[in-house]
Amino acid sequence: MKSMLIFLLYASSVCWQVGATLSKTDAKKLQKVEAQSSPAELSVLDRGLVVADVQWKDIVKEERRYCAHIKKTFEGPVLGYITPWNAHGYDIAKQFGSKLSSVSPVWLQLRRRAPGTFDVTGLHDHDAGWVKAVRKSNKKVRMVPRVLFDGWSYQDYMSVFGSEDEIEELSGELVDVAKTEGFDGFTLELWSQLGGNKRKELIHLVKHICETLNAKKLDCILVIPPAVTSAGTPGMFGREEFEELAPVVDGFSLMTYDYSSGPRAGPSSPLSWIRDCVLQLAPNTQWRQKILLGMNLYGLDFSSHGTEPVLGGRYIEILREQRPKILWDEYSAEHHFSYKRSSAVKHVVYYPSLKSIHMRISLATELGTGISLWEMGQGLDYFYDLL
Repeated sequence: MKSMLIFLLYASSVCWQVGATLSKTDAKKLQKVEAQSSPAELSVLDRGLVVADVQWKDIVKEERRYCAHIKKTFEGPVLGYITPWNAHGYDIAKQFGSKLSSVSPVWLQLRRRAPGTFDVTGLHDHDAGWVKAVRKSNKKVRMVPRVLFDGWSYQDYMSVFGSEDEIEELSGELVDVAKTEGFDGFTLELWSQLGGNKRKELIHLVKHICETLNAKKLDCILVIPPAVTSAGTPGMFGREEFEELAPVVDGFSLMTYDYSSGPRAGPSSPLSWIRDCVLQLAPNTQWRQKILLGMNLYGLDFSSHGTEPVLGGRYIEILREQRPKILWDEYSAEHHFSYKRSSAVKHVVYYPSLKSIHMRISLATELGTGISLWEMGQGLDYFYDLL
């Protein structure tokens, strides 16, 4: 997730550059397919839009047309992430709040100032008016901001691991912030910081934090890396850690995306890999409902010049400009296409589609897991019909 934060911070500037390079001829082409923005009476399923053989013009025309009758159809829990740099995500959370179980704004950092002294920063991003609006759309929604253990040195971790008093202080600080700010708990991001090392110590720390939060009726969600790497090797969080923590953690936000984040073009989250990651953690169903299967709502644009993130607005811009033939990859269950710009450099774009999202939601239903969305506002509005 941390790598995606770096990607997305500059995404808006990339989008601007794409729009700025269009010629007059290109601009005329962009006007030929008119997007419809009024809500539809039928869902994307009933409108026959969830198909493998998708046409670029159908995406451009329909992507803003979600069903006017907003009702949750996925039976499992849904966690949606929101980031301060993506204003559309705030609007999406209000619009589709009834489909969400929890919302995790990416606002907070936990810092260790001195031995036994901890401070939660980022509270200036807490938008109480927006929180109230989301709760209005869904009275049962849980507000669980992400807390990143930020700026911690290796020695910071070692000191906390070796001191029950420090663990108590850390946990108490989180409870105090939750009560003061009106949060329903937190989403903890710390597991990947140590590169898979000190797992027993991390388990002890997370257990203590979650037990402290749970005692105050606060939720404790843990962000976890994939159980299987893209190379097929065991990841930094496996079945042993999952079974130790499952009794006290309310949800595991599983990062089943960024499968192909290097220079070679490829899918973001092959369906068979997602299944394997879930089953490696929970071959039995006892705790499987606590896994929140991660779904990326962003895409990636691969070229010899590097890999760039693709958000919804830029994706539609590329479709209008390039009018590509969109291909379906049966193995990964993802759509992709290629194009060339004036520089003649080949680009390959993988971006979520109605079909790919529908298949992942179906997998979550089959396995009995929940879903986590990274992040709301990056995708296309009609995606939410499927939830």
